[in-house]
Amino acid sequence: MARFTPAQTHAVSEIQQLVSDWAYELDLANGAGIADLVTEDCFYAVGPGGQQGRDAIAAYYAARLARLSATGEGVPVHRHALHNLRCQFAEDDAAGITFNLTYFSTLGVAKGTKHADPALYADVRMQVRREGDGHWRIARFDSNPAFMRVLD
Repeated sequence: MARFTPAQTHAVSEIQQLVSDWAYELDLANGAGIADLVTEDCFYAVGPGGQQGRDAIAAYYAARLARLSATGEGVPVHRHALHNLRCQFAEDDAAGITFNLTYFSTLGVAKGTKHADPALYADVRMQVRREGDGHWRIARFDSNPAFMRVLD
């Protein structure tokens, strides 16, 4: 059973907002503003070998957007649905969080409202910390798909 101090209870709501902002950023801006949500030294397990540092993460998403924009289908519609956030505080300004992610994407399939099956369901792990400016940011991101749509 989770027992939080009043300060930790408040921090949980800030961390929930960080995770929601992360999903919103990926869904509606394709990662263009991701640098504001990660620490300078963040390790982000996406792409070959992952990305180390704020600049590398921003460059990854910029290159991804350029690559997707250049395809005949254009940038896919995608949405992240977040579930079951759990926080464990290592200290007042650092926490490990887990949550489940249902990811919908039109990548590889025809766009439109008739397409509704999820592309994947993943278990997500993040390390987050509150920095000197008082904002919580992602210090580490990793995930493992539990289920994944396979395209023929």
